[in-house]
Amino acid sequence: MAIFDTPKEAFGALRPICVQITKEQTVNNVQCLQSQLQKVGDAALQELQEYVLFPLRFSLRTPGLKQERFVQSVVECINFIISRTCVRNKQQLYDLFSELSLCLSSPGNHGKLAIISEELKMAVVQGFIALLHSAYGDILLNLYQPDMLPTQGFVISLLLDMAEHEKSRQLRVLALKCLLVLILQCDCPESHCSFDNNGLLQVGDSFASFLPGITLGMTRIISGDINQGHLVATYAIKVWYKVVGLVMANDQVSENHHDKKIPFVEERKLAELVICRKPEWVKNTASKLDVLLQKLCSCAAGNPHWKVRLELIELVCHLLSYCNKSLKQSISHLLEVLVGLVGDERPEVQTRCSQVLTSVSEQCVMCKNKDFTDVLSESLHALTTALPRLMRTLDDHGKLKSLGLLLGYLKLLGHKVNVVLNSTVHLERLSKALMQILELDVTDVRIVEERRLNSEAEDLQNPTYSLSGWDHLRTRCKPTTQKKYFKYFTEECIFALLQQICRLLGYYGNLYLLVDHFMNLYQESVVYRKQAAIVINELLLGAAGLDVEVLHERETPISIDDLTGTVTSIIEEYTSTANWHLVTSIELEHETGLSPNQPNIQDFTRGSHSSYLYSSQSLTVHTMNSNIWQICIQLEGIGYFAHVLNKEARLLLMISLYPVIEKVGAETLLVSQMATRTLVDLCQACGYDSLQELINQNSDYLVNTISLNLRSLTQHPHTPHVISVMFSYSDASLLPLVDDMVPDVLLSLDHYYNEKAQLIFAVLHSLMSALARWFPPKDPILKKEKSKDKVCRSDITAEEIQCFFQKYQKQKHLAEGDIDDIDLDITEGEIPDQLEPDISSYQPNVEKELPAHIQIVKDVMERCIHLLSDKSIKLRLKVLDVLELCVVVLQNHVNELLPMVHRLWSPLVQRLTSDDPLVVLRAFKVLCKLADASGDFLRSRVSKDILPKVTKSLVSQGLVSAKAGPIYRHTLSYKLQLAELQGLGKLCEKLDLGETDLVMVASTCLPYLSSRQPLKLQDAACSVFHLLNEADPDATWLTLSEVYCPDAYNPPHPSLSSIQLTGMGKQRNAFTDNVSRLLKEFE
Repeated sequence: MAIFDTPKEAFGALRPICVQITKEQTVNNVQCLQSQLQKVGDAALQELQEYVLFPLRFSLRTPGLKQERFVQSVVECINFIISRTCVRNKQQLYDLFSELSLCLSSPGNHGKLAIISEELKMAVVQGFIALLHSAYGDILLNLYQPDMLPTQGFVISLLLDMAEHEKSRQLRVLALKCLLVLILQCDCPESHCSFDNNGLLQVGDSFASFLPGITLGMTRIISGDINQGHLVATYAIKVWYKVVGLVMANDQVSENHHDKKIPFVEERKLAELVICRKPEWVKNTASKLDVLLQKLCSCAAGNPHWKVRLELIELVCHLLSYCNKSLKQSISHLLEVLVGLVGDERPEVQTRCSQVLTSVSEQCVMCKNKDFTDVLSESLHALTTALPRLMRTLDDHGKLKSLGLLLGYLKLLGHKVNVVLNSTVHLERLSKALMQILELDVTDVRIVEERRLNSEAEDLQNPTYSLSGWDHLRTRCKPTTQKKYFKYFTEECIFALLQQICRLLGYYGNLYLLVDHFMNLYQESVVYRKQAAIVINELLLGAAGLDVEVLHERETPISIDDLTGTVTSIIEEYTSTANWHLVTSIELEHETGLSPNQPNIQDFTRGSHSSYLYSSQSLTVHTMNSNIWQICIQLEGIGYFAHVLNKEARLLLMISLYPVIEKVGAETLLVSQMATRTLVDLCQACGYDSLQELINQNSDYLVNTISLNLRSLTQHPHTPHVISVMFSYSDASLLPLVDDMVPDVLLSLDHYYNEKAQLIFAVLHSLMSALARWFPPKDPILKKEKSKDKVCRSDITAEEIQCFFQKYQKQKHLAEGDIDDIDLDITEGEIPDQLEPDISSYQPNVEKELPAHIQIVKDVMERCIHLLSDKSIKLRLKVLDVLELCVVVLQNHVNELLPMVHRLWSPLVQRLTSDDPLVVLRAFKVLCKLADASGDFLRSRVSKDILPKVTKSLVSQGLVSAKAGPIYRHTLSYKLQLAELQGLGKLCEKLDLGETDLVMVASTCLPYLSSRQPLKLQDAACSVFHLLNEADPDATWLTLSEVYCPDAYNPPHPSLSSIQLTGMGKQRNAFTDNVSRLLKEFE
């Protein structure tokens, strides 16, 4: 609270201390004055300003050495006074400005910074800031007169020296802030005087003389050690662009100011300091500033602190807003910084950068700024020219930066990108750059090796498989796919940038021009085909506005009709024979009948293209990898096009669904996975709830195409793939169409027996798998009752046993014709009911019509019986697989199954007894399935034809496996042994074999209880004895006890003889563990 509010009171209080300071210049006196000043009101102090400042200024002017502490206290006191008052006298402003500057000057070397304390330097700099803030109105502009240039230059040089070389960060930041105040660009919250254009022009003329020194000094600070702190770098950037924005502003260097008269300067040396900003000077200065700007931007963009990068964005925004004409040659560098920071890790930087980009883009597009468009076009051309070299030489970070720059240029150009694309040179440069960058790495041999044979195809064809691993059969979940590997980069983010570039071209560019150009590249050379397809796919996504980031909307969106027409032509090109049926495996192509050297009509219409695809000399792993990736990219494109068209994609199913389903059934894993993803995309885009619905709703078209292709299977060798996929992905509602199609399949088998049998049997396998899934077998009632009887037989009472034998005896007498002891009255009443037929219910023997799926199975089984003896092992294996499924479907139709089994038996016995071990293994599995389905019908046949040879084989191989090492477990003989042991017990159980056969099986399996046998064979043998124990527990117990008996059995009465078994008293041997465990489990 002020005590002295009037000038009179204040003068009375301040006069003694002011006189005292004039007489005795000490720190205490100055501090006493400052303490008194705190009691004086601002209005009174303003009236006494010159009086109070006089003793302080006098102290600074007094010659001789002065203590730093005294000078600091005087400067702080001056700072206190002028911060509370206004300087209204021009001369007083000059004097204070000069006197403060002398406090920093070295006495022995004028012009250099004195070696003084940091506290004094800070006090003087704060004094400068307070003085400039306190200058009243236009008085401040007097500092920027030509006669003040030497003093100004001296102060600026001192401030630059402190900002660059001082160790104190606080002092360096304060010096930079003082420079901002000096150029009237202070960022403090206090209100400042605003000047008209003439005033700003005067300040600009003044600072034009100091522009080189300031910009050089700031550039050195920015590019200096990052340990100096982010505040120093941030304020240095701010000083740089504020002073450049002032001196090089468009309105300051315009032609209107070129002819203004230069102020008259008397002294010659002073006149040399005055700069006239003529066009020549502006041009030369801009070229020199461009060099500094490049260095500054490269250092600041890589600064680890986000606030420095944020200030760099402000620099770009300021210069593009105020100096875009004078610094025209630097626009490309400024834009490069801007687009390079749009993907910064800090959200603050990203947001501000996006805002500035949008502003610049609007300035370029909305305001028809031709300069910007020209600069962007030239920069884009230069970048696309250098891009292939940069992608080969730079690291991933550098590649990311270069591609981000390209993306930023396209965003800034907006719809004006067509101006660039209409230039043949620009379009050619851009397209060739994309072709080279997107070149795929096709050296991975695993792509060719991976097959969809065991892991997926068999799961689909297994009638008892679970859908848990194949949810996309019923739902629309996409399976995983292989990541693309490129030749010149590895990071996913780089490919994401390339996708955005292509989509942006499709969004703003002329779609017809771009698709036509890249389709020409697609057709021109196989080297560019994959890259061109990638670009075309992304172009269509961008044209539809899907997953594309833009700064402003395009002028006219593309119509759905134009998109449909473009997509149709692309799909037709993708699915043409030359681009769709490519060689992905020599073995598979031979199986389907396509020779790698087979010529076709495309050889004559496509030049070297087809010879590349089908030449045996060039059919390397790399070539097949390339073909696989081309098919995958084309499939991916069809999926993209479906999302582009949405419901309109239903119109394209006629040309796209069949080829896609064909690739779903491909043996190459990567192609199959990508085709399944494409099928899911089609399902989602067309609005189907599941893949099953997609197939069923379009099954009539598919079946019609399949029927036509089956009649010329040589020209359409992949048709069976479509059939297999249809069966796997549909339900029983497809059966009527299947019934019409099966005769064509079987007819093709009859016509193309030598060439296509294996392929057609793959189709039949899918058909039988589908029927087994659509019509699952039910457990027979007899088997349930039988198992129930076995479970409950331990609960039978003595009365029930007696009743059973009495009935058995009566039936036996009756069968033998001995009816003397039979009650005739009862018999006469019972016999007619049991033996005489019911004539009233008699009907003529009319054969019922079989269900459609049963008739199909019978027809297929007929072909299997004929081909079971084929000379090809692969075909015999496939026939056995189909037979096994046929048995599953006919399991509940015994009247149809047993005659077929009768006809099948002879060739099946040949496969079981005198064939390749692999075929024997598969045939034995079929035998087990037959035994499960037909039961007693095969008892005598198995006992006579199969069992002796199987047991003989097991006995001979048991001697080998007992002596074999660990490697034996990987042989085919071991697998056959394991399958036979696992199946023997089931045969005994299902066929209810007699005692002789059971003894034969038990004696055969006994050697496999030895601990010398492989562990799985021991377990399989134990499982056989478990099943034998259910059939005949006494015989099984006796057989095992003869080998090893751990317990001694004493007779319960002396009159009974003791029991002596061969296994009693034996020492521990190789059979002890397994036999003991089995006997214990049987108790």
